[in-house]
Amino acid sequence: MRTPVIAGNWKLFKTVAEAISLVNELKPLVEHTTGVEIVVAPVFTALSRVSETVAGSKIMMSAQDCYWEAEGAFTGEVSPKLLADVGCSHIIIGHSERRQFFGETDDTVNRKVKATVAAGLTAIMCVGETLAEREADATFDVIEKQLRDGLLGLNAGDFVRIIVAYEPVWAIGTGKTATDDQAQEVHVFIRGFIRQLIGGDSAEALRILYGGSVKPENIKKLMEQPDIDGALVGGASLKADSFAGIVNFGA
Repeated sequence: MRTPVIAGNWKLFKTVAEAISLVNELKPLVEHTTGVEIVVAPVFTALSRVSETVAGSKIMMSAQDCYWEAEGAFTGEVSPKLLADVGCSHIIIGHSERRQFFGETDDTVNRKVKATVAAGLTAIMCVGETLAEREADATFDVIEKQLRDGLLGLNAGDFVRIIVAYEPVWAIGTGKTATDDQAQEVHVFIRGFIRQLIGGDSAEALRILYGGSVKPENIKKLMEQPDIDGALVGGASLKADSFAGIVNFGA
């Protein structure tokens, strides 16, 4: 059995005070939740205080990005080592917004995933196609390249610290959601590719999340798909009641 993961990516929202308030609102809404791993990803400036606020609760904390070197003359960067030090258990890597706006490539994703795993943290590695790529029937080619290059040099043992998040770029923040069948089809492809890459046992254990306008209204149908193991949630994670509604999809 793969334990579902519901992760909230807060993107560039929430001051420290707002982040603490959101977590304090969320905690009682999920304190009786079982069988689901709950993760929130605040901005860098809020990580330390959010870590203190989630301590002793069922909520884990992720960063939204990292740099692959542990330390050095890299002004403005934050390493997995430092993120672990502040209380992170996860790091989101390769989100489409990082690829689109900040020059993230499959090579830098690969370096970051390796560094995250080496630091003992869990990498939430994002893959996904644009609308143009889907309309050109290139979805599987794009996903395969992102997986192959992003996971280069990693072995089966590393995959205990890797989660893949499929986020069709055309569904992020647009209100459009891939149909249950569309999402399942890509998740099946991802698991099949990982099976070829590292073997069946690791592929079956791999958690694959869906992201792209996930809401309380559509999470249950998505989670009924056999290869969807959770969600990477954007806008709906910014309010405690809507995020809790997604976390408690099985209630």
